[in-house]
Amino acid sequence: MKPSRVSRVVKLLTTLQSGNQYDAGDLANLLGTSRRTVFRDLKELQAIGVPYHYDPKTTSYTVDPDFFLPPLDLNLQEALSLLLLIHKARNQTQLPFTRSCLLAGLKIENNLPAGIRQYCNTALRNISVKGGAQAPMNLLDTTFARLQGAVMKHRKVHIRYHSLFEGGLIELDLNPYHLLYNRRAWYLVGFSDTHSSFRVFKLSRIKELTILDKCFVDEGDFDLDEFLGRAWSMIPEGRIHHVKLRFLPKVANNVTEVRWHTTQKVTHNSDGSATVEFRVDGLGEITWWILGYGDQVQVLAPKTLRKRIVEMAKNMVKLNESSNS
Repeated sequence: MKPSRVSRVVKLLTTLQSGNQYDAGDLANLLGTSRRTVFRDLKELQAIGVPYHYDPKTTSYTVDPDFFLPPLDLNLQEALSLLLLIHKARNQTQLPFTRSCLLAGLKIENNLPAGIRQYCNTALRNISVKGGAQAPMNLLDTTFARLQGAVMKHRKVHIRYHSLFEGGLIELDLNPYHLLYNRRAWYLVGFSDTHSSFRVFKLSRIKELTILDKCFVDEGDFDLDEFLGRAWSMIPEGRIHHVKLRFLPKVANNVTEVRWHTTQKVTHNSDGSATVEFRVDGLGEITWWILGYGDQVQVLAPKTLRKRIVEMAKNMVKLNESSNS
């Protein structure tokens, strides 16, 4: 929702909570909008769960004055940071319960002192957050909520899962331990009975989910940081590699401005290039990251990684040279 529309919806909520009865024409006059806009904003309220009441006898609308939380004691920066997170940054992470998040923002905004609310609304018009690609997750709320319940209650689950590694649908029972958002998507970390090990499952690839009546014993020894270890992202392979890369001047500064891994070491060279080193568990994930920089990166070590990159680059050339288009 755009800041201007958020501000308008908040004003509509405040008006409806005043205890007076207003019809659509009254609301349009008070808010300086058209009746059509009023109806659209009322639908917005309905979509995020605000329980407004319509009286067909008087054709008027009201909202229970006790619906919102009591006023919050927030200073200007606290209020702006919260509203920035809710109204601007929430779309950059696929949060479950998006409507609840927006409703929380409206509750907070509606209860701010007038001066702080006006400042925040003005500031938000001049702030934008551009999001990256996100994995589609149409059933995120349902899947997330059910798995969260299973994690909290230590309930085993049965899933039908589209596994890229196995190349198709697989069925398995697992003990769900942790929900993780990483690299544009949500994942479940759990102990798979089929694999007899902890595995990571992407929520969007879970085709069917059944919460079983069986419970598992959580001995409290699962540690997410320990499980991920020094993996480049989230798939440890059981072997630490010393990766040494040289990025050419065109991309050197962009690369070194980001902390990609906890073991990262950077050396800026006199020719404008940068040597970047990592100690990373597994080469699979980092290989794709390196390929993303094309001809602007040179693999100095290890030899196995350099050979892998060369073979994939050759296959890319062959694939694209043989294209008929």
